[in-house]
Amino acid sequence: MTASVDEPAAGARPGARDLAGRAVVVTGGGTGIGRAVAHAFADEGARVLVVGRGADRLAAAAAERAGIHPFAADIAAPDGPERIVAEAERVLGGIDVLVNNAVTMRSAPLGGIAPDDARRQVATNLLAPLLLTQAALPHLEAARGTVLNVTTAGNQRGWPGHSVYGATKAGLDFLTRTWALELAPRGIRVAAVAPGPVDTPIGEHSGLDAEGVARLRERQRKRVPLGRVGRPEEIAWWLVNLARPEASYATGLVLPVDGGAGVVF
Repeated sequence: MTASVDEPAAGARPGARDLAGRAVVVTGGGTGIGRAVAHAFADEGARVLVVGRGADRLAAAAAERAGIHPFAADIAAPDGPERIVAEAERVLGGIDVLVNNAVTMRSAPLGGIAPDDARRQVATNLLAPLLLTQAALPHLEAARGTVLNVTTAGNQRGWPGHSVYGATKAGLDFLTRTWALELAPRGIRVAAVAPGPVDTPIGEHSGLDAEGVARLRERQRKRVPLGRVGRPEEIAWWLVNLARPEASYATGLVLPVDGGAGVVF
């Protein structure tokens, strides 16, 4: 007999501050989607631990909202998951929601992929969320919490130059569905949001100059039926709402938020 995930309280008002006081960990929280997610949860009254490698970026993200605590750590380091969970326990008292958002991307076609770049992408994008979620399980089970993974809508078709990155995100989709089945008896929900093109610094972080980023954004815009690149806040909205009690019947889903790009033939 399996345990049931808690239902929302009868008569709960959608949009109420039902995330107030919840303990949320967001990896890759210094810029882009992670920063927007941290701010969105903080705006709901949640207590947020933002994690990343750039201490200055994390401090800036935390300074813009009350209730955000920065923690500089490399999630791909051997002791990264344990350090993050220990810090969450210290400053938040546990973990109700874990957002696996941190990512690294290096573009290269097969034949030109640097082994160290491939290893770093697998370590950061796939192994780190796996090991961090595993380390956080006692807290998530105690809280009957939620794991939210940030993947990509781009892994649904071929993506020249991004085979390693796309493969890690496709793997995270698979982990999302598998964990949902494994963890449902423990009262933990697991879901993912798969963004399409979004205006974040990932292009710069992957080595593109300003001209290269501009060309990339124009190519992306042309492929999106809505005719524009998304904003980090638009992705954050879905992640926050998937963590709400009203979403308590949703688990195992990978939700594309891509301006319709995924349905273009």
